[in-house]
Amino acid sequence: MKNLTKLIALLLLVATLVGAMVSCSDETADNNNNGGNNTPGGEVGGGEGGGDELGELIDYVSSVKFNRDSGRVWTEATVKYEYRGGEKVYTGCVDGDTTHFNVPDSIVPGGILKARYIAINTPESTGQIEPWGKVASNFTKEKLINATSIILESDTDKWNIDSTGERRLVWVWYKTAEMEDYRNLNLEIMQAGLAWASGYNDYVYADACRNIYAQAMAHKLYVHDKAAKDPSFYYGAAKPITLKELKTNIESYVNTSVSFEGVVVKNADSTVYVEEYDEETGEYFGIQVFYGYTLNSMGKAILEVGNRVIIAGSVQYYEAGDTYQISDIYYYPMKPDHEDNIKLISTGHTPSYDEATVSEITKGKLNISVTTVDDNGTPDDTSDDVETTELKAFDYGFITMHSSKILKDLTIKSIYTTSNGGSSDGAHSITCVDGDGNEIVLRTNVLYDSNNNKLPASYFPIGAKISLARGIVGAYDGEYQLMIFHQDDIVFAD
Repeated sequence: MKNLTKLIALLLLVATLVGAMVSCSDETADNNNNGGNNTPGGEVGGGEGGGDELGELIDYVSSVKFNRDSGRVWTEATVKYEYRGGEKVYTGCVDGDTTHFNVPDSIVPGGILKARYIAINTPESTGQIEPWGKVASNFTKEKLINATSIILESDTDKWNIDSTGERRLVWVWYKTAEMEDYRNLNLEIMQAGLAWASGYNDYVYADACRNIYAQAMAHKLYVHDKAAKDPSFYYGAAKPITLKELKTNIESYVNTSVSFEGVVVKNADSTVYVEEYDEETGEYFGIQVFYGYTLNSMGKAILEVGNRVIIAGSVQYYEAGDTYQISDIYYYPMKPDHEDNIKLISTGHTPSYDEATVSEITKGKLNISVTTVDDNGTPDDTSDDVETTELKAFDYGFITMHSSKILKDLTIKSIYTTSNGGSSDGAHSITCVDGDGNEIVLRTNVLYDSNNNKLPASYFPIGAKISLARGIVGAYDGEYQLMIFHQDDIVFAD
């Protein structure tokens, strides 16, 4: 009888546990569905959250106030910007947790403070591309460019520097015309679910961080919802195309993963420049590939100058550099044939350094036949695709941008040397003219002589004749130029 009683009790316990598991599974599914509907905006957290079971989202950020008399150092700031073609471009908006601000020279020599947001880590959106990275970047940018006042605050009584040695660790406060109090943007990004926490226990607003982060995780907002898909992130495999197809339809490939062949012609500053010859036009098409700081040594070896390679990566518009580029580059040593790997095809190739004229690069045009495909809304069915081919005019400078070129017979007209306290201090912008009076800028990296001293402006005297300039086609402020990477790339006439 005792055994029968124990058996009945055991069966009841099992039934109870099964019921609880089903209930828990249903609740998890509901939370995942709600998490996928998040939309950043004015409401706290920016979305509907995890449902009635979790309650309404609390705006913890509003309870955190900026205190001018806290003893921590702070300064007013504005987002770094420049005008391109008469349009204001916020070049300081780097990504979700990094912004470059204009500040007084007394804070940072040169007046540009590179800010790394304290206590948060947003998904990557520049070099490596991660889901929700662009969403986080746009969220931060929208808050800042609409602000009427911005304050940067350190966590201590001095300006602290991060591990890169260049960025200051700060709390960012902003206020719009409709707001009475400043809001802490670091906390707001975390509250929206667009960042993971990063060592917040050591900072002054730790209590707010703790509540905010717990709420974002409980409601499965954005980065905390593993089931949700970022509509701006390309989840498919790399699409094989030619470099010509990429350059002539570049806008349609943004945020898409592609693969293409080309020859590496320059490697500098975690970036390689790749070019490919097109027989139809007789021109070299180029692209910039940012491999960043995470590519392993075997991957970097593939990207040596002179190698013909297959590049697989994500197409991105890099606003700060005003250019399109390929990023999110990987090499998996244990899977050399992986479809998303960069691959070595052959070695021993020579950069073209194709000769061009100043007028070609700065104002030339190329008419190119471009084919577009309309999938009629059914991308998986190619039977009803409609191809259209038309002749389009492109800037010669845009098509050949990031390819190698040579210019001959130039005269130095003027020179400007960068001096703003940053890593580009000592780089030169050398304005030159050709025999017909056409102008172009030779933009150098920081160049060094044989004794490892920076080349001064006096090395490029006004009126000096340049017989040959060898570099990579680039652009700045809407004007095409030639980027110079080595002292020997500029040869003076005898």
